Amino acid sequence: MPARDPQSRCRLVLVAPEMEDMSEQARLVGDALSGGDVATVIVIARDADDRLAQARVAAIIDLAHAREVAVIVVGDTRIAARAGADGVHLEGANAATAAETVEAHGPRLMVGVDGAKTRHDALELGEARPDYIFFGRFGYDTAPASHPRNLALGEWWSQMVAIPCIVQGGADIDSVREVAASGAEFVALSSAVFGGSQTPGEAVRAANALLDDASQEAAGAA
Repeated sequence: MPARDPQSRCRLVLVAPEMEDMSEQARLVGDALSGGDVATVIVIARDADDRLAQARVAAIIDLAHAREVAVIVVGDTRIAARAGADGVHLEGANAATAAETVEAHGPRLMVGVDGAKTRHDALELGEARPDYIFFGRFGYDTAPASHPRNLALGEWWSQMVAIPCIVQGGADIDSVREVAASGAEFVALSSAVFGGSQTPGEAVRAANALLDDASQEAAGAA
């Protein structure tokens, strides 16, 4: 993921909902992508059968790449490479594993990391030179707002380190505003898009409208 230009706005990252029905999962992601600007879709493929996992990822890649949206696969470099994904995300990886993965697969695959609970943790992961760092945990976006710790880390990181960061938003679409205000390059949404009263496409349109407003407000205050 490219770093955010100071004049550009925070962009949306979607974490695809985990579900057994891959056709329904792909339909929901496709609906979400119809709603406007999305930088990346992160896919968690935990299928016991690698062939099913690869098919799950490939179905989303077809939809995403048609709209020039990148696809990141959580955890498995083999599935990511075979399906033609753009990158791999390492859940809770230590700095050594992150460095090994970056060395083995970059720049062919983008490599993202998460798991930092402190600034020290984040800096250690940053030494591996991943393409981005994610502040949050998949499946833990059930509260309306972003977790305060993730916001604080995202704000500090975006001011101190050139590597882009993604901050996990909350279950409420409005949570993108506080993430944008933190200076983070990207905000990740899942339950707010795929678990709310709006269709995924409507939710993405609403999120982008809020991000546009936040960008204009920041420009006016500069």
